[in-house]
Formats: sequence, C-alpha cells, structure tokens
Amino acid sequence: MNFEEVLAHYAGKRVLITGGSGCIGSNLIKALLKAEAEKIVVIDDLSASYEWNLPKDPKVTLIKGSILDEEKMKRAFSYKPHYVFHLAAHFANQNSVDHPETDLLVNALGTLKTLEYANLVGVERFVFASSGCSVYGSQAPLPLREDFVSLHLDTPYQINKLVGELYCNYFHDYYKLPVAIARYFNVYGPGEVPGRYRNVIPNFFWWAMHGQPLPITGTGEETRDFTFVEDIVEGTLRMGVIEEAVGEAINLASERETKVIDLANWINEMTGNRAGVVFKSRRDWDKAIRRRASIEKARKILGYEPKMDIKTGLKKVHEWFKENWENIEKSAKF
Repeated sequence: MNFEEVLAHYAGKRVLITGGSGCIGSNLIKALLKAEAEKIVVIDDLSASYEWNLPKDPKVTLIKGSILDEEKMKRAFSYKPHYVFHLAAHFANQNSVDHPETDLLVNALGTLKTLEYANLVGVERFVFASSGCSVYGSQAPLPLREDFVSLHLDTPYQINKLVGELYCNYFHDYYKLPVAIARYFNVYGPGEVPGRYRNVIPNFFWWAMHGQPLPITGTGEETRDFTFVEDIVEGTLRMGVIEEAVGEAINLASERETKVIDLANWINEMTGNRAGVVFKSRRDWDKAIRRRASIEKARKILGYEPKMDIKTGLKKVHEWFKENWENIEKSAKF
C-alpha cells in the first residue's frame, strides 16, 4: 500500500490525538489535513508543548487539559473519533527521575484512561506511542528487535512506557480493542521546542545558535537511531490502517547509528558556531552506549521505509528554528 492509499483511509474520518501539540503531533496533524480528515481533536495540557505550534485550521480543535482530567477527556471523546493516536506523555527520562509519581500518573494511569474511553466509543484503531529507547533496556543485543523486552529498566519513564504497552495488550486481548503499538526511536524534526527535558537535537541547535559550546554527556562516541518526524508520521499512519498491525508492537526507526559527537559537529558547522563542544559526565541512568533498531518487521507488515538522511533532516530543523525563532526564544525553558 503506497502512502497516498494510506492517507485515503483517513478522508472524512474523525481523529483524536492526545498530546498533539508537540513535534510528532503537529506533523501528524499536517498529514491528516492533507488526507482531508473530517475532524482532528487534540487534547494537550501544553506542559511540554505550545499552542503556536499547532497547524491553524478550522478542522482542528484544541482541548486544553490533561488526559487525567475526566471532564476534558469526556469532551474529547464526545466527538466519537474513528482513530486515536495516543502521544501524550510525561517526557522524558530525566524528567521521570526527577518526578517519578507524575510520570506514573500520566504515562501509566493516563494511558489506561485513554484506552478505557477508546473502548467505550468503539474506535477503529488505537495507536500507542511507545519508546524503543525504553522498553529494550540498556543491555539488549543490537539491532533491537521487537521480540526482546527487558524487565530491568533504568528510569520511571522506561518502566511506564512498558506498562502502557502491557495495558494495550490487555485491552486488545480482553476487549478485542484494535490496538497497535509504535516503538519510536529518537524522533527529531521541525516542531520540537528546546528545553530542560527535551531531546538532544533541538537543544544542540538552541545552544549553537546562542554561540555556546554543545554539552556532551559521555565521550561522544555514543550512538542513537535518530528518526525524522515525517518518517515517524508515515509509519504511524500506516499503523492506523493496516490490519496486520493490530496486536503488534513495531519499531519505527531509521535503522542507522549516528555518533553524538558527529551530530554536534554537524550542527556547529551548520549554524556557524565556533564554541565547539564540552564533555560532561554521563548521567547515572544513561547506560545505553549504542542504539540501532531493526525495522524488518515494519518493512514486512507496514511497507515502512524511512526516507530522510540525518544531514538533510538537520537542515530542515535548522530552517524551522530560523523561521520560528521569536516563538522559540519565548518558549524554551531550561
């Protein structure tokens, strides 16, 4: 199934996106608008995202509130969505170490509540945004494959992402809810505002564009499987309509390793930053030296094939930063 055929499934449909104001959500909305979805409802408490980042369109309705707020959730599901993309999360690892109870509430209880509402209204598909950088643990063999999951995880965020997957499996097995689990790997792209708990790429751009050295926690030889957001969106939308994805957990990644030191050097070069890098000690919980996913299952089931190379993707992020610099300056919180 080509991507145009995938998009056609969303024409005239109602879609609910939890946490839809962030990088993945805002780009997912753009694709759904292109697909001529009838209605796109976003519920987001804007704790880690911003309303200015949402595409402006009469088809898009933002409900400002938490997925733990029963009144807001009832309103969101009153639109009777055909599809639910559950992106809302208490992000990320360090944030969960600092605030473990909040992480438990949002990422575990919040996912349970979203599944309960989705089951009540009888959605056509529920796609859960899990984390391939979480559920495999730090000792899993490379490339990371879906049949390996660790019970020895390093942060509350990782633990509760796995809990979310287990609840998805329960609702699929017990209630026959059509659930698909997307395991995302190091998503980056236009739409992610830098900040204290944000990802390395937007933060590197922020520091580089302020002429500051880029802090590397570790040696810089650490690798990650950075995946461009448009590839993630395509894979996610495929998971929403391809029948064989139901009941499955599937890696969505680039299948390529990138060294953090190379990433820093590219961004410094791109922005003209001469401040270089500074090395800092690795965080106590950060035990994964290398990350690379297998996307064999995604290819077979979804027809997924990532298209964006890392340097071109970084250029697109840089352009987005320049175009939205005023809003980013006002919004970034370190």
